[in-house]
Amino acid sequence: MAGKIRLEDRECPLSTALGHVGEWWTLLILHDAFDGYTRFDQFQANLNISSSILTSRLKTLTEHGLLERRRYQTRPDRYEYLLTEFGRSLRPVVVTLAAWGNSRLRPEERSMILVDRATGVEADPVVVDRLTGRRLDGDDFVFAAGPAAGPAMRSRYASPPGQLSQVS
Repeated sequence: MAGKIRLEDRECPLSTALGHVGEWWTLLILHDAFDGYTRFDQFQANLNISSSILTSRLKTLTEHGLLERRRYQTRPDRYEYLLTEFGRSLRPVVVTLAAWGNSRLRPEERSMILVDRATGVEADPVVVDRLTGRRLDGDDFVFAAGPAAGPAMRSRYASPPGQLSQVS
């Protein structure tokens, strides 16, 4: 495994998250899984992805616990890939990322939008603090060293409260 960074070797939660989903095919496969795709041929046809890349990404998603591989047929063996609870927990991230992408386009340029299933009304996803309901996209919230932070992380975020380092 030379040259590969193991997820547990990275202290930063952003690095760890990107270790799970950092390859762009991964997010597209997860997006298809959120839409109900479960089988190799469905993913391959919808994404127009090579079988070798898809095989590799599905294996990684399964190893990281985002998808579960389950046999649905024998002779020949065929498998489906189902979202785990861990995998489903990424849906808000994918929804927010898609909304961010759409925000850079004029309404007539958007090929996919998020709508309320019952009403068909377009949604406008935002990320808010669960405790206060305040939006997280402003300067009011900054990163700080957490309880498990090592020396490098504590040094990075050593500024006094009110003057904490902002993400750049």
